[in-house]
Amino acid sequence: MNDLLVIKNLYVNFLVDDVKVKAVNGVSISIKEGETLCLIGESGSGKSVLGLSILRLLPENTEISGEIIFNEKNLLSLPEKEMRKIRGKEIAWVPQSPSTSLNPVLKVGYQVAESMILHLKLSKKDALERTVELLDYFGIYPARRRAEEYPHQYSGGMRQRALVAMGTSTKPKLIIADEPTKGVDVIKKVRVVKLFEKIKRDNDKPSLLLITHDIPFAKKLADRVAVMYCGQVVEISKAKDFFKNPLHPYSKALLESLPSNGLKPIKGNSPSMINPPKGCKFHPRCEFATEKCLKEPPFFEHDGNFVRCYLYD
Repeated sequence: MNDLLVIKNLYVNFLVDDVKVKAVNGVSISIKEGETLCLIGESGSGKSVLGLSILRLLPENTEISGEIIFNEKNLLSLPEKEMRKIRGKEIAWVPQSPSTSLNPVLKVGYQVAESMILHLKLSKKDALERTVELLDYFGIYPARRRAEEYPHQYSGGMRQRALVAMGTSTKPKLIIADEPTKGVDVIKKVRVVKLFEKIKRDNDKPSLLLITHDIPFAKKLADRVAVMYCGQVVEISKAKDFFKNPLHPYSKALLESLPSNGLKPIKGNSPSMINPPKGCKFHPRCEFATEKCLKEPPFFEHDGNFVRCYLYD
């Protein structure tokens, strides 16, 4: 499989009252055509900022450098007019809050159809017919009647499915979903998993970037896993290897903190993104830390996976 998205040495800083918040710190990752990459880590580690960087949907007080190559184009150097042709058509974003992401005064059917009218140049009638097909495909019944309803008439799970229908409506090459199971109960979580499994089986089979702190969710869907900590990716592993034998001490601690693995808390506190630790960002909390860890580690390859830790030097 060829690389669809390649991120090289990405830095994202937010300037707030003369203070620099280092949200993404030298990230380099890739996503192949048809691949599902799950980006996991604690809240505040920079995962969502990384996703929004790909779409260039960051606030004006942002400093950004590096390269984001999508389909052989550097998105960071494209004029905004060109970026608008990609955003929503070739790259779709499924936001994390279904209850606030749909416009309350517009019918759901029109909101799903809007991207097809804008990007695919379909007539309003044809776009609405395609919308009915999408709602039906994603289990919103009866689809034709539901297309005429407003968001407040949908359950939380239906709003989630409507957002996914909206994201897939233009047959994008890449779908980025931000915390798709956040605030979702166990039964609805199963439905969300089935929703993305359905997308993975689709004939067009888009690439998926699933941003989540829900590790059981990632385990069900990931082809590869990237672990973020304090703005850095510290491990990139094949999913089957990661869940059996995580490499980075933080990855191991993350899995051990799951209820199914004994609910062992990670000692210490998450580091400051304004003044992060020198060297390995995890060393103040790591039981394996040595003086060497005061120097920032590069990526080391281990059985085809990659880890930013001197234990593998």
